[in-house]
Amino acid sequence: MSSGHGSRRKKHEEHEEHENHERWLVSYADMVTLLMVLFVVMFAMSQVDEKKYAQLKEGLAAGFGSSDSLLVGSSSLHDQPGSAPVDSVSPQLATANLDSEQRQVVANAVQQAAALQNQRSWDEAAAEAERLEKVRATLTEALEREGLAGDVATSYDHRGLVISLVSRHVVFQANLASLSLRGQQVVDAVAPVLRSLEDPLQIDGHTNQVPVKPKYYATDWDLSAARAVTVLRRLEEQHGLPTARLSMAGYGSTRPLVDPSKPGAQAVNKRVDIVVLTDLAPQDAALLPDAAAKQEADAAIAQEKATGKAQKKARTKAEKKAARKAKKAEQAETDDTHDSDTDETDSPDTDGAHAAAGRIAPDPKEQS
Repeated sequence: MSSGHGSRRKKHEEHEEHENHERWLVSYADMVTLLMVLFVVMFAMSQVDEKKYAQLKEGLAAGFGSSDSLLVGSSSLHDQPGSAPVDSVSPQLATANLDSEQRQVVANAVQQAAALQNQRSWDEAAAEAERLEKVRATLTEALEREGLAGDVATSYDHRGLVISLVSRHVVFQANLASLSLRGQQVVDAVAPVLRSLEDPLQIDGHTNQVPVKPKYYATDWDLSAARAVTVLRRLEEQHGLPTARLSMAGYGSTRPLVDPSKPGAQAVNKRVDIVVLTDLAPQDAALLPDAAAKQEADAAIAQEKATGKAQKKARTKAEKKAARKAKKAEQAETDDTHDSDTDETDSPDTDGAHAAAGRIAPDPKEQS
């Protein structure tokens, strides 16, 4: 019994598994293989065939949409760099399968489209210049009513209409950001016109170019910004301009209005600009100064023509009046001459009658 039971126990005993001490070799081999692949890839990338790379780039451009831009930092694709210009990719891809006549048609269409776009941009700029010119005229009228027309200069740039407080009187005292009494009057005169607009306004502060540190401010930047804030606050707090329309910037001495070497330039460059910002697209806004200049030139020519017509009309009127006077004088002279001739004609007839009477009358001596 005991021997049979022992044999069954041995049958159920599991044999101890032999431990493998070389399993780490598998992981090591995998790591070495991956490192080898990494270095092979890096070596392959370091040997670039520029011509094949250019073909690959052109193929990708044709597949995903052409582009005229080159890769930043890439080297030249020519055998001799700089020996030939880089042409645009798009026209070559678009007209590659066209004959010369079709290419000319495409080129004409592209030129017409570009000309149409340029004309559209110019029309937008001209319309905006005309609108801002009306604003400028209204501002000038408001200043003239207060006797302050000479205290403000206006100009145009890509931002819009620039109203510069460049009073011949002092707008800002030296080293101060507070407006003088004259400066307050100028701001108060233009504020109602600015309030009636819907355009955003930017207040720019400037200092002159004298290389002296401001007395009460750390730098010219601080002083110019403080001057802009002074005008902005007066527009907002005293005249109720909406805060959402107002912004400010300080330019220090970096943007002189007049050449600093000219006499009196420092007093003018110490100023604040109120900019009526345009909502034109950047490419259209860039044409705004030229459009405004053209309108000003056209207005001057029209004024000159109107003045010339008025002068010509006045000259013609004076000539006609002089001609009438000359005609009257000539007529009077003719009448006087006619009367004189009549008197001369009557005198001989009278003498003849008297002579005839003398011949016919008898002699008194003969009668006696």
